[in-house]
Amino acid sequence: MQAGECVWEKKDRRCVSMKNLQVRNSLILLLTALIWGVAFVAQSVGMDYVGPFTFNCVRFLIGGIVLLPCMALLKKLNPPEKRADGSGKEKKNLILGGVCCGVALCVASCLQQLGIMYTSVGKAGFITAFYIIIVPVIGLFFRKKCGITVWIGVLLALAGLYFLCITEDLTIGRGDVLVFLGALMFAVHIMVIDHFSPLADGVAMSCIQFFVSGGLCAVPMLLFEKPQIGQLLAAWQPILYAGVLSCGVAYTLQIIGQKGMNPTVASLILSLESVISVLAGMVILHQELSGREILGCILMFAAILLAQLPPLPRKTGKAGTQENG
Repeated sequence: MQAGECVWEKKDRRCVSMKNLQVRNSLILLLTALIWGVAFVAQSVGMDYVGPFTFNCVRFLIGGIVLLPCMALLKKLNPPEKRADGSGKEKKNLILGGVCCGVALCVASCLQQLGIMYTSVGKAGFITAFYIIIVPVIGLFFRKKCGITVWIGVLLALAGLYFLCITEDLTIGRGDVLVFLGALMFAVHIMVIDHFSPLADGVAMSCIQFFVSGGLCAVPMLLFEKPQIGQLLAAWQPILYAGVLSCGVAYTLQIIGQKGMNPTVASLILSLESVISVLAGMVILHQELSGREILGCILMFAAILLAQLPPLPRKTGKAGTQENG
């Protein structure tokens, strides 16, 4: 886009320069990362009152309810195009995508929630961020090639995980293992979203996934935890934060913020979630990391940055010409 061109926004009928739009969306994505980073604290504090399955069940149901008015608002601002055919297939993709995303999100979140019971908020945030490295690796099975920067990032991430999770006597904590398995499932969740998002409305699919996840979490909640109203009322602050802000608001902000943004830049901003989780754990919960764990965080963050960089240019046989690798 040339300098001086602008983007026309229907919302307020004003012309906004592309630069200003990107600055605004960058701030929106930064706010999203902030909400998600602090959410690790809410998840940790919430389990002082209720079990992990209860916490996830209630917060996902709240997140689904919060997205209902968001769906109505977005539909009003951007009315869907009327099409004579294909609506039945789109509805089928919407339901199937919502269910598949909901199952993956349920498994990933429950593993993460169980892991947070046995590890610190900061470590959980950085280990969870490992999904950014896992996604391009999984893509290899779908014939999506990775650049050299991704493989360097994988090696750095493995080294970071070693310092974060494995102690000097070569033992690994139960919580770290659970959070890592959760990161694997979050990578699967992203791949499922990647498949279905072009086929259906993203906000509607997210709303369905929250209700599906909440319903699935209700089964182990009733079998193993049997929550009481008093416990839920005692945990109302972390549950509402995780449900309203982390699920409902942050997801909507992500959709708005990523519009018109370079995906690499957007991912880099959102990856700050891991750093914020460490700072939030230190400030709010007074948790501290050892020098070994801080080194692991630094390596993990470097790996996350590398994984989001565009592939290095590759020279062709002709002098003076290049192509992306």
